[in-house]
Amino acid sequence: MNESLFRDVLASMKQTLLFLSLLFLYPVFSVAQEDRAREIFDTFDERRRAITYETSTLQMLIIDSRERVRTRVMRMQTLNRDRVSKSLTVFQEPADVRGTGFLSISENGAEVQYLYLPALGRVQSISGNQRSDRFMGSDFTFEDLGVVEPEQMQVSVLEESETSMLIKAIPTGSSQYAAIHYLIDTDRYILIEAFYFDKSDRKIKHLEASEYREIKPGIWRPNTMIMRDLVQNRRTELRWNERTFDEPIPDRIFTERHLSRGVQ
Repeated sequence: MNESLFRDVLASMKQTLLFLSLLFLYPVFSVAQEDRAREIFDTFDERRRAITYETSTLQMLIIDSRERVRTRVMRMQTLNRDRVSKSLTVFQEPADVRGTGFLSISENGAEVQYLYLPALGRVQSISGNQRSDRFMGSDFTFEDLGVVEPEQMQVSVLEESETSMLIKAIPTGSSQYAAIHYLIDTDRYILIEAFYFDKSDRKIKHLEASEYREIKPGIWRPNTMIMRDLVQNRRTELRWNERTFDEPIPDRIFTERHLSRGVQ
């Protein structure tokens, strides 16, 4: 074999070995990234559940493509304890929705949701195919108002900087979304924004959280959240006015029976 041919063969072998080494290392890199994404996502969820009781008053502004605004005022009570999450939302204004109540309960990965409509005087259970419906005409769906259980998401890293991580989360159960991209502040473990994708991989919604304040060491909550419908060019803004933390709320508040009596 002449020297020129030998060099060509040697170069080809080196390229093949390099390709094979990268091929075998890729799964290792992928597993490490998945572990990192899981760690961040789980810690983010733990911080979200760190407050046992919360009572708040907030405004919901529903803004259409022509910038016309409908305003709602709501009172919300939440409970997080022993991997159980419950929330009760009651509309106070305007008069045509006053007394409407929404109850969501997540326990051991299973979630149930109920809606009380004063005009009907009864409680309606939200079925699986209704979870993608708009909540009271807003850009939040019933699914959006439920609890994101980390174990029901397959997560991976899309991008990472010194202070944030963009995580791709694929629901493993029934969902209206094919994927959700969460941008998480890895210093404070808070949500900066989220992008929602449909089954055709089209970006359809964008959620932004801002005006955070530290309510106890290491625990932050936003004062504003905006959900944008990117398809219909409309948005819904949630603005918190008052918040009370860790003042006990009776368990009976978070029951279908209490809801059926007509909450006020």
